[in-house]
Amino acid sequence: MKLIMVLGGLLGFAIGFGFSWAQGSAWPTIVWRAAGMALLAGLLLRWWGRLWVKCLRDAYQEKQALASAAAAAKKAETPATPPKK
Repeated sequence: MKLIMVLGGLLGFAIGFGFSWAQGSAWPTIVWRAAGMALLAGLLLRWWGRLWVKCLRDAYQEKQALASAAAAAKKAETPATPPKK
């Protein structure tokens, strides 16, 4: 999760820096805007990463439940072997 937040911070810093530089702002303003964007993008990607991991976990658990239900149904429908004489 930390890696996703750091990636978001780097992307936010780059975007904030690029837009501020393209606007022709002064260097202190560029740095402040880039830092603010880094914070916001880091928090946004942390939230999105948590949501993504939760959805992946839920999908995996659902797949496991369906597989175990299918195995139980298959076991229930196989006829028992008759006893030997």
